[in-house]
Amino acid sequence: MDQNLFDIQGRTAVITGGGGVLCRAMAKELAARGASVAILDLRKEAALTACEEAIEAGGRAMGIACNVLDKSDLESACRSVLDAFGQIDILINGAGGNHPSATTAREVMGTEDLLQGVGGSFFDLGPDAVHSVFDLNFVGTLLPTQVFAKAMAESGNGVVVNISSMSAFRPLTKVPAYSAAKAAVSNFTQWLAVHLAPANVRVNALAPGFFLTDQNRFLLTVEGTGELTERGKKIIAHTPMGRFGVPEDLLGTLIWLASDASAFVTGVVVPVDGGFSGYSGV
Repeated sequence: MDQNLFDIQGRTAVITGGGGVLCRAMAKELAARGASVAILDLRKEAALTACEEAIEAGGRAMGIACNVLDKSDLESACRSVLDAFGQIDILINGAGGNHPSATTAREVMGTEDLLQGVGGSFFDLGPDAVHSVFDLNFVGTLLPTQVFAKAMAESGNGVVVNISSMSAFRPLTKVPAYSAAKAAVSNFTQWLAVHLAPANVRVNALAPGFFLTDQNRFLLTVEGTGELTERGKKIIAHTPMGRFGVPEDLLGTLIWLASDASAFVTGVVVPVDGGFSGYSGV
């Protein structure tokens, strides 16, 4: 196989949520392969730290504080990227995550959930908490795509990589807002792939299995000990490869989707999950 198919040298990638654990690793890998990387994150310090790491990896990079739910913020960031790098070739919609306030205390309801004032009941989930998680994951994917994919469409070439989840394949207990949002991201990935095909902009998604991140650590490990919760133990038991993923596990699939190696691939959601989605539990 021609190894040049995987070459992304000279391309410019924009990564939202780029200060997070997984996307920071993606930024470093893209930079190491010769891409210019614009790292967007709500937290300025996180964006700048990831930027420094990408530069140390050998590429050009810039860090931008940006709210993915603010279109004017995104448009300003887009202008900055074009001024600095002259083009946008790759968009990775990495901003997302869950929050304890949109999470139920129990996997399935009990009689106590019908009592008034019981914390963590599905019936008491606040609409603001649900909106917050849904908007961050879905609207926080749609708005950056409107802004950055427009620049790609105008140039007649580009790649969008969304971040879906195992929750999009089979809804996970406890996280109704997150599961619904990631299902929407997968659906949007397919819709957008069709819509942007005439502009030669490909749209695909990664669906990571279980990786320990700042957003899910409270569900999977016991605070202060690092030991697995019962939920964490269940996940490992249902992952044929027997471990959580590490950020580096995503990079090969990312480079495939971002490069010409997948030139005829659009509208797919690729699990990177150690076999979790293929295992029925028996």
